Amino acid sequence: MFLALLYGILTGIALCLTFGTVFFSLVQNSVDNGFGSGVKIALGVFTGDAIFVFFAIFGTALLPVIPGFQNWMAGAGILFLLLLGMTNLIKGQPSLAYPKTKFGNFIYYFTTGFFLNALNPVNFISWVTIASYIRTNLHYNLDQVLVFFGASLISVFLVECGIAMSAHRLKRIFTPRVVTVFNKVTGVVFIFIAGQIAYHQFLK
Repeated sequence: MFLALLYGILTGIALCLTFGTVFFSLVQNSVDNGFGSGVKIALGVFTGDAIFVFFAIFGTALLPVIPGFQNWMAGAGILFLLLLGMTNLIKGQPSLAYPKTKFGNFIYYFTTGFFLNALNPVNFISWVTIASYIRTNLHYNLDQVLVFFGASLISVFLVECGIAMSAHRLKRIFTPRVVTVFNKVTGVVFIFIAGQIAYHQFLK
């Protein structure tokens, strides 16, 4: 159970290393409107992830038994991870922008975080792939799965709150060049994970 907790924390932290729309929205709004706006965005992201995790854990139980379903899901996860990894490796240098935000209410920031997260289908595939991996390769039971994902979700939320709190410093540190390096490292990690899943699911 301790390993499930530890791996969940590390997974949540690793998922925050993808510098996408959520990251830049957290930074720009925290810089422009303070720490509180970043926390509200992080809460919206957390809610979207929690919905994804629920369906990743329990959604397949509602489906009829389909021969080879797990292989199809693993294959889809591998494909998306490969595409995401290759995109990170070949895309050009990002441009940083911190536009002023006009709305300051909770609903605006919450829904911004929620939809930035929920409207990206890769996020759902990532959670489903992780769920398949820990059940198939790590042989977690339901309690361990719940501990793992609970730790992952809390870690994501806390790291994003930390990003919001450190936004002014991050604005100086995360130059386009630095973000490009991190994106390429993240791409290599995604490709490595896809290879690991393919090995355990189809070759081992």
